[in-house]
Amino acid sequence: MTPDEIEAVLEVAFNSCDAASCPLTDTQKQILLQVVEQIQGNSKSGLADVNNPLDELSPEELEVFLQFVRTEEQQNRTWKVQLLNDWLHNKDSGEVQFIRQRYGLQWLNRVESYHFNKYSYFEDALKLRVGDRIEVSNALWEWVQEDGPCAREWFGCIVLKVDEINDGYDSSTNCLVRFYNGGEYEIQGIYEWNRYNWRWPQ
Repeated sequence: MTPDEIEAVLEVAFNSCDAASCPLTDTQKQILLQVVEQIQGNSKSGLADVNNPLDELSPEELEVFLQFVRTEEQQNRTWKVQLLNDWLHNKDSGEVQFIRQRYGLQWLNRVESYHFNKYSYFEDALKLRVGDRIEVSNALWEWVQEDGPCAREWFGCIVLKVDEINDGYDSSTNCLVRFYNGGEYEIQGIYEWNRYNWRWPQ
């Protein structure tokens, strides 16, 4: 989200608090705005990558964990829900039991979809689901060159629909998204030929 979009969302939240007879003071509002600015500054300076929980795993653990996530996604199961269900029912999680034993729930809660972006060989393993938040590039609808007059920009949106199309010879996946301004856009071949034009938001 852009700073203006975040500020607009916070304004709506402030107004909702006022309407619920629980208004925030000017000092509280200022603190919230400052925290958002700090968070944005950290992610722009690359500090968000420093706290990637996947980096805490050993290379062997990382490989096992990524394979587990890929397998769960291929079977249309949410990997995090699967782990939490195992923990809730005190079931062994197999090869990824080490996550529970060594890292725990706090580590698991820190893992977000965008953390997988660092592992480019893995990025296609996470499937999009209805309700996911992603960012799409303006290169989908306009001519963008790396050194041209129109620069690549990213816009936040929500996944409304994911359709896998199989015509017997070839298959592709289309995705309908809604931008925060209410506009909708269908992205054809979201995994196949448009993977470069979307990313998980930080």
